[in-house]
Order: sequence, then C-alpha cells, then structure tokens
Amino acid sequence: MADPLIIPTATRADRERGLRSATAAARRGELIVLPTDTVYGVGADAFSAAGVARLQRAKGRGPGLPLAVLIGSAAVLPGLARSEVMPAWTADLVAAFWPGALTVIVPVQPSLTWDLGQSDGTVALRMPLHSVALDLLGRVGPMAVSSANRGGTPPTTCTAAREQLGEGIRVYLDAGQTPGPVPSTVVDLTSTPARIVRQGAIAVADLCAVAPALAPQ
Repeated sequence: MADPLIIPTATRADRERGLRSATAAARRGELIVLPTDTVYGVGADAFSAAGVARLQRAKGRGPGLPLAVLIGSAAVLPGLARSEVMPAWTADLVAAFWPGALTVIVPVQPSLTWDLGQSDGTVALRMPLHSVALDLLGRVGPMAVSSANRGGTPPTTCTAAREQLGEGIRVYLDAGQTPGPVPSTVVDLTSTPARIVRQGAIAVADLCAVAPALAPQ
C-alpha cells in the first residue's frame, strides 16, 4: 500500500486538498483518520464493504462489535433510522445536542445495504461538532467510525493516531489537538423505556431536561 498522506487542515488550501484526498480515498474503500469533537477517529464509507472490512481489521475487531456511524447532518436521520418506532421526543434530543457529543442507538431502516457488524437491526449514530469532520461527512456521506487506536488511549492528536494505526491508513487529516478524551454520551432509543447506556461528555441532567422520560443506565 502507498505511504499514507498526512495533510494539515489549518489553511483553506490545505484543508481543501485534505478533504479532496480523503473523499476520494473513502470512495475507493480506503481508511481515513479524522478529527472529531472528542478524539481522533478512523473511518470508512459506511456503504463500502471493502472499507468497513478494512476498518474492522485495522481495529482488530470482529463482527460481534458493530461499528458506529458519523453523519454530517441531522437531515439524513430519517433515511437511516425508523423514526416511526422511536420516541416522539427524539427530534428534540437531536435538535438540542447535535452536532455534539451525543450518540443515539436507533432502529435501522431495513432497506439499507451496509454491514457494520452484528447490530440486531440497530445502529449508533452521531453528528460530531467539528468543522473538518462535518465537511468530510458532507462529501462522503455516512461513515463507519471508531476511535483511532488499537487498545491504547484514544488519541487526541494526529501523531498519536498514526503511532497506533501506522501505515494501514490512506489519509490522515491533521487538525491539531482535539478536545477529548471524554467520550460521547450514548442513549439507546431502541429500548423501552429509552435509556442512557454510557455517561460521557453530555451531562445526564442536561439530557433529562430535554427528554424527562430517559432512564439512567
């Protein structure tokens, strides 16, 4: 495999070059390291079987650990999730905390052709609050993403991500230090009642202020 491209994103020209390179690589089923509002992630086009398989190998994980998906706009949520079986206040929760450190586990649309692992008809979705990530997601579409590490501490710099993942990545988008390492808060909207399954960057009290029906873990 060719040496990875490590592209800074501080200037407009570099950022555009990085986004173009990353988009093309993702469409070829290759892996991208990208910044988020928590830590750096490693991702692939969620609809690329080759890309998802590469991502699973890079992380050393099997299908029993399904991958999460990052999206660039809340407007795509109805196309990915079965909104008719989610709580009525789902839209309020998303409006309050997206983009941001909220991950929601939702029932997936049965028409989707991706294979993210053994998820029992669900998917974990998040819209990150990071301009580089949002720009990339706007070009690629939904991306299967995991933290850019292999068992060590999730990285908050591009250099740390490369030290853990090495040469198996096609493009590293370097946006400097990320705010991490506190992970996103995860809410399971497929259970009855809906519940918080991981406490993270968003406080439980803030979630419950918007969705009082939420149950703690």
